[in-house]
Amino acid sequence: MSKAIIILSMVSWLSTTASYAQIKNAKTETIKVYGNCGMCETNIENAGSKSKLYKTDWNVDTKMASITYDSKRTTSDAVLKSIALSGYDNASFLAPDDTYSNLPACCKYDRVSKIAVASNNTIAGNAVHTGHEQENSITKNQEISQLKAVFDNYFALKDALVKTDGNTASASAAALLIALEKIEMDKLKMNEHTIWMKVEKALKADAQHIKENKTTEHQREHFISLSKNMYELIKEAKPAETVYYQHCPMANDGKGANWLSKESVIKNPYYGNQMLSCGKVVETIKQ
Repeated sequence: MSKAIIILSMVSWLSTTASYAQIKNAKTETIKVYGNCGMCETNIENAGSKSKLYKTDWNVDTKMASITYDSKRTTSDAVLKSIALSGYDNASFLAPDDTYSNLPACCKYDRVSKIAVASNNTIAGNAVHTGHEQENSITKNQEISQLKAVFDNYFALKDALVKTDGNTASASAAALLIALEKIEMDKLKMNEHTIWMKVEKALKADAQHIKENKTTEHQREHFISLSKNMYELIKEAKPAETVYYQHCPMANDGKGANWLSKESVIKNPYYGNQMLSCGKVVETIKQ
């Protein structure tokens, strides 16, 4: 091997190493991505790479992509969705038919299925806009239903605490925990799943505590942090109905605490009938 080739190989290796080093919380997965040629390699790696967030290396011989990503900010499925929307089927998503049809002749690999990923989903930190204005209805319904179940059970829990009903609060927290466990992050929009990754563990932990302890005083302590994290999630999701973020200055030993409500009228979950109307609306969340 000539010195020139060795030097070029070293430069390439150092460049790749530096690129990976910039990705924090790095996690690497190897996943099947279909393609044929060197042009496919360029397209796949461009679609599956973003500075400091994720990087893809695709092998034209094995058809396997090595995806390294910041595990606290995105997922491998989000990157694979981006790759699919550039025209390349993979283990998780299939390219839209028209995008595949527009590939150069040399890039048209044999397809194993024809059910495509919606072409205007938000992916891996970037909104992809195409000529298709209508989302895949199945995907959209999955996004709505799983988050709606989370929010509905949160509101049921809040109502139980307003009534100082520990048993119902416990049952509502159990239902909330089930809804949280059923969340499929790859079906969330990118902004939603970024927040979800941040709040998931805390939401589940607080729901578990409220489920296991039927003493309303203890339940209300965990409802403070549950509401804080639920606010972050619902603010990104922007549900169809208006939601009110409300504040009680007396709760949490005088430090104040917030909660979410579907109605603007104050019904305090931290004191119930003792101080039912104590508080105010501090933010209105709507689409």
